[in-house]
Amino acid sequence: MSGWGWWATAGLIVLTLVLARRPLSTLGRLIARSGIGMVFLWLFQGVGSLMGVHLGVNLVNSFVLGALGIPGFALLLLTQWAVH
Repeated sequence: MSGWGWWATAGLIVLTLVLARRPLSTLGRLIARSGIGMVFLWLFQGVGSLMGVHLGVNLVNSFVLGALGIPGFALLLLTQWAVH
């Protein structure tokens, strides 16, 4: 590949990163919040068993908590209540 080919490839990579900056930061924020949701579910597992509430510690529940926050936790509790 000649010199202009390398510059064109580097330019395309930079352009792609600039255009994808906002979606990548949003995805990173969702992943971080879901990790915090996973920790919260793990901590709630001990307290919830005393109250008779059993939420699974899994990726789906953590993504619900990561995307929706406290309303997502209420949604998980209502779903668990409706199923049982």
